[in-house]
Amino acid sequence: MALDAEERPSQPITKFESMLKTDDVYFFDSEDFEDIIHHYLNNGKIALAKKAIKIGLQQHPGAIELKLLQIEVFVFENKLEEAENMLDDLQQLDHRNEEIYIQRANIFSKKDDHIGAINLLQKALDLTDDGFDIYSLLGMEYLFMDDFEMAKKSFMKCVEFDDEDYSSLYNVIYCFEFLEDFDGAIVYLNDYLEENPYSEVAWHQLGKQYFSKKMYKEALSAFDFAIISDDRFIGAYFEKGKVLEKLGLYNEAIDNYETTITIEDPTSHAYLRIGKCHEKLGNEEMAKYYFYHTVHEDPLLDKGWLAITDFYYRLKNYDRAAYYISKAINIDSENPVYWKKSGKINAAIQRYDEADFAFKQAVDFGNYELDTWLLWAFVNEKNENYESAIAILTQGKEFHPEEADILFALSGNHSLLGDIKMARDYVTEALILNSKGLETFQINYPKFCATDWMQNILEQYKNDSK
Repeated sequence: MALDAEERPSQPITKFESMLKTDDVYFFDSEDFEDIIHHYLNNGKIALAKKAIKIGLQQHPGAIELKLLQIEVFVFENKLEEAENMLDDLQQLDHRNEEIYIQRANIFSKKDDHIGAINLLQKALDLTDDGFDIYSLLGMEYLFMDDFEMAKKSFMKCVEFDDEDYSSLYNVIYCFEFLEDFDGAIVYLNDYLEENPYSEVAWHQLGKQYFSKKMYKEALSAFDFAIISDDRFIGAYFEKGKVLEKLGLYNEAIDNYETTITIEDPTSHAYLRIGKCHEKLGNEEMAKYYFYHTVHEDPLLDKGWLAITDFYYRLKNYDRAAYYISKAINIDSENPVYWKKSGKINAAIQRYDEADFAFKQAVDFGNYELDTWLLWAFVNEKNENYESAIAILTQGKEFHPEEADILFALSGNHSLLGDIKMARDYVTEALILNSKGLETFQINYPKFCATDWMQNILEQYKNDSK
């Protein structure tokens, strides 16, 4: 596998590249070639790496390490048969070379045989005193298998080898989070911080765990320690801002978001959060200013367009809201939240056909909330598509069988179709579940409620409430 090139190979690399530009042939020892090849592989310069391997093997045809690098390139290029043939030859020469097992494991992994890859990596561990890279590969194989417990243990081993291996530390926390073991993550990070008290990364991750558990004061302290450890750590300021928002300290949150802008170039996410804070503070013009900055900074950030949509929706400026929700949908056309918002906006301006389509899309993309079914049925009712409204409510009832609101709406639509028996059955069932919707039902369906049967029901409930 490719390793980080040290400072030492800078001269061989310069010499090698000079050789490529001339007809001269320079001699390098095999270790120089290894460093040159590692340098090119680490920088994604595969063509130059292949040239260095070819020339290296011409000068050192028996160099096993160079052949292993050739195999690594074969695996990268999916030339698995060539790689396996070379490995077979090398294993006869050096059957205790752990790199042979590592490359075989890479081939198994490419073939989606992750158990086979893990077995080979375990053999490689038995042959080396330095298992850092092997444990990292093991962790990735376990992640491929969704075995987050074993992946977590493997990445923990990497952190034991190198406590500044933040990539592995992030992977450990990722596994804790996937397992929803936030308490375990907190214990692990606190133990890590006992040994590394100035690790801004660990403090930042600890703060995020406390945030997940809604332990906002603890999260605030953790982010403060992250900032003490590195006062230019943008992530800590941003996360601290989110905590302050949760605590209702919007001006302090704005200060932290603005700090991220002063440290580096402004981001759309920072502008969005600042806008949200001003909105909470009632600073409508400032909120609008930052929301527009959000989409100017990143026109593809659908959440920015949604924020502007919500802003105008709350002001009941539905035409503007409709314009901006279409922007969000153009960016993420399969987001049920955006389609539902579109449905509500179009219903508010009585564009019932557009609202019908929007609610259908919302449901098709996975939004099964109670009010989605009720609103979708409502726009069909307004279009006098009573049978469609009944079909929608019947489907919604499968998701919300104990909700009286759906039953009241079914009763009302059956009454509008003239099916009084079904209307009576549904309103009776609704009243058994919850009579709180009765007053609204009277307002929505006055003709049915004026019938003698419903008048008797209403009189009965009026007496019962005395």
